[in-house]
Order: sequence, then C-alpha cells, then structure tokens
Amino acid sequence: MSSIRQETAVGQILTERPSRSRVFEKYNIDYCCGGHESLEEACAKRELDVAKILHELELSDVENMGRQETDWSKATISELVDHIVATHHEYLGREMPRLTALVNKVAEVHGRQHPELFGLQGVFMGFNAEIEAHKRKEEEILFPFSKELDGAESLPSFHCGSLRNPIRMMMYEHENAGAALGKMRELTNDFTMPADGCNTYRAMLDGLEQLETDMHWHIHKENNILFPTLIATEDALAANQ
Repeated sequence: MSSIRQETAVGQILTERPSRSRVFEKYNIDYCCGGHESLEEACAKRELDVAKILHELELSDVENMGRQETDWSKATISELVDHIVATHHEYLGREMPRLTALVNKVAEVHGRQHPELFGLQGVFMGFNAEIEAHKRKEEEILFPFSKELDGAESLPSFHCGSLRNPIRMMMYEHENAGAALGKMRELTNDFTMPADGCNTYRAMLDGLEQLETDMHWHIHKENNILFPTLIATEDALAANQ
C-alpha cells in the first residue's frame, strides 16, 4: 500500500520527491499551476484511476531509492530565488532566442502544408513576450523583496503593500503561461513529428517539449514552494510586530 495519500496536494507530493514528476508527466497531471489540487482531484479531472497512479508513484520511489534529490522546501528564500534565476531564468534567456528562430523558420518552410504552424507561431510569440516581462518583474521587484524577508527580524515596508499583491499577479501570469504551453502541445499533436518534417522541424519540437518541462518545474518551485513560504514568513513577521 502506498504511503502517499490521495488527499495530499500534487505539488506537495512532488516537492517531497522530485523524481515523481515522471509519473505526473506520463499521465499529463498538472503539478505546477494545478499543484494545489489533491491527487484525487487531479486524477478525477483526467479520468485516471487514483489507485493506479498511487501504485506507479510507489514504484517510482522504489526505483529512485537512495538517489540524492534536492528538497527545495528546506532551502532558504535566498537560496531558492538564486536557484530559480540561475537555472530557469537562465534557461529561458538562452533558449527562447533559439526557439524563436526555429519556430519562424519551420512556419515559413512548412506552413503551407501544415497551417497549424502559423497558429503555433502566434502562440509562441505571445508566450515569449509575456514570459520576458514576467522574468523582469520577478528579478526587479518580487525577488529583491523576497530576499529582504530572508532572516528579517521585523517586517520590511514594501511599496506594493503585502507581497501577496505581486504574488497574485505572478500566479495569474503562470496560468497564462500554462495555457500557452498546453496550446503549443495541442498544435503540435503532442510534439509529434510529421512524415514530411525535416531536421529543423524535429529540433523545434524537441525544444518546445523541453521548454514545457522546464516551465513546469519553474512554476512548481514558485507556486508550490517559494510563494507559500513568502506568505507564511510575511504573516509571521506581521504577527510579531
């Protein structure tokens, strides 16, 4: 019998052991924006047998027994913020220009045979613009404020009032990003290579799939670990004033 409870939030299940993400990805269970949902709720939404998923999660734990996994819920706020910037923001800064060129080239060459590529191009460009603005807001506003909370003995004064305000906006933008990623998966038929595709087409699909995976991890670490920690820390400091 699995030690994981079906009432536990998907995000918490993943936070405890990141290797469990493979099971969630296999069944397209949303562990980032939907990380607040219980496993039971997430399975019901996708018409999955929760007992089967619990069993596969238990098998994953056995397979990864002894493997070193970072539990970011035990990191300091500053450590987690620095990790997100160095890992996920750096990845976006490196990959988005490359993917932009690939998406544009594939649409230009294959768009006549595959008109859905023009839809993909539009969704991708919108995503690119929004995620670039999102990164700036985090790096210039939310993350510096977050570091002020780390180890603070009294509640800092933020021009935005409570950090709940920028966090609320970041989570809304995460929802938009998740929707765009889902649309890109839909428009590429789950990143499936068409019979007449070329190597550039293949590189684009591979890059988009990797982008989706990295964004899922990125949003999970913020929505399910960083943001709740910030809110709890701010509330504790406010209570002690």
